[in-house]
Amino acid sequence: MKYCFLFWCILLLVSCQSPVKDTHQTTVLVKQYKGFPKNEVDTVTTILQKVYGVKVIIAQNQELYENAFIDVKSPRYRADSIIKLQKADLKDSIDYILGLTSKDISTTKKDDSGNVKKPEYKYQDWGIMGLAYCPGNSCVVSSFRIKHKNKAVYFDRLKKVSVHEFGHNLGLPHCPDKKCVMTDAVESVKTIDNAKLKLCNNCNAKI
Repeated sequence: MKYCFLFWCILLLVSCQSPVKDTHQTTVLVKQYKGFPKNEVDTVTTILQKVYGVKVIIAQNQELYENAFIDVKSPRYRADSIIKLQKADLKDSIDYILGLTSKDISTTKKDDSGNVKKPEYKYQDWGIMGLAYCPGNSCVVSSFRIKHKNKAVYFDRLKKVSVHEFGHNLGLPHCPDKKCVMTDAVESVKTIDNAKLKLCNNCNAKI
């Protein structure tokens, strides 16, 4: 009887203890590649924190990968190579990596069948604003194709592209809502200008 009473006392003590909480906050490593201004890095980190509530760590003045460089139509860096190579920096404390570069980046654009989109000479090495795994843990954003004489327009584009690419990492696909920041740019920066700097209700509910 004594042992039975002791057993129930121990069981009660254990059940009354507060559960251990997971205090880990989603952490994004933002890689500032050389030539990308610090104030623009700060702009991106702020919007990522605001929209997604993530913790951000900055790796300053990083060298862009030489083996991602390509010179077919013009000097560029392959975005698909960059996001693959960035993954080497993932650690237990880092959940995602977002690279920021002022260099032109490109990828091969394919059709629904997985073939290079026609005409091939145009889409084999296609200049882009950003690229991300969807879902995944690595993405890259380039400021090369979003420049504008109006700084307010430029910074708005930078924030939207960054939120868009990181959204892909979280598993968000392109959204049919043309006002959602996750809408497909369909090869035009004007699409980005027309979108809002926010997730629509449907996309927001998925994360």
